[in-house]
Amino acid sequence: MKRRLLTPLLLLVLGGTAVAQTPSLLDGLIPQGSASTSGQIIQMLAVLTVLSIAPGILIMATSFTRFAIAFSMLRSGLGLQTTPANLVMISLALFMTFYVMAPVFDRAWQNGVQPLVNNQITQDVAIREIMSPFREFMLRQVRDKDLRLFEDLADESFRTKANEAIDMRILVPAFMISELRRGFEIGFLIVLPFLVIDLIVATLTMSMGMMMLPPTVLSLPFKILFFVLIDGWNILVGSLIRSFS
Repeated sequence: MKRRLLTPLLLLVLGGTAVAQTPSLLDGLIPQGSASTSGQIIQMLAVLTVLSIAPGILIMATSFTRFAIAFSMLRSGLGLQTTPANLVMISLALFMTFYVMAPVFDRAWQNGVQPLVNNQITQDVAIREIMSPFREFMLRQVRDKDLRLFEDLADESFRTKANEAIDMRILVPAFMISELRRGFEIGFLIVLPFLVIDLIVATLTMSMGMMMLPPTVLSLPFKILFFVLIDGWNILVGSLIRSFS
């Protein structure tokens, strides 16, 4: 009877000792008394966060906003709801963005990313070198009025001081506001000739007594024909690219 009681107790003690001697997975990930691995985990989380918001960064610090608004206004002016498809419009805006931003991307790669990969510079220097071309690009396109707006609304801690670069927390929203304004300005010029065609067709249909026929149905082929005859895509894309020079 005593042996039957002692056997489970011995197994429990020996099993507990074996479990206690088994190394934990956390011991290899976060060693006690060392913060280096914890720092690497934090850096990995930061990289994953940046990758997850990469589309937002592309929109905020590049020329994508202006292209997207102009192409969207063009489709609205033509009266076409789904042609060209959203995939085509976004892809065209992305490729035009890569074309315009190619010098900026090249400088960021050569001065920041490549030296960092080759262990020639530190991470702090690499971040400054990567952001410098984007900062210069945004400063060329941003309006002074928008910069002053965000500087006046900014907290005292990151307001621009003498002989200091403009803080990105001020520059990025000011740049986006400027791009939205220019995008709508270009969109107005795009929509205006199509609006004239709609007015002419509406006047003709009213004078002919065609009350039940929507003027947009008749004006649609004329607007498409007009856009094709003037080689509209060439003019529009060329004008948008020249607007960044």
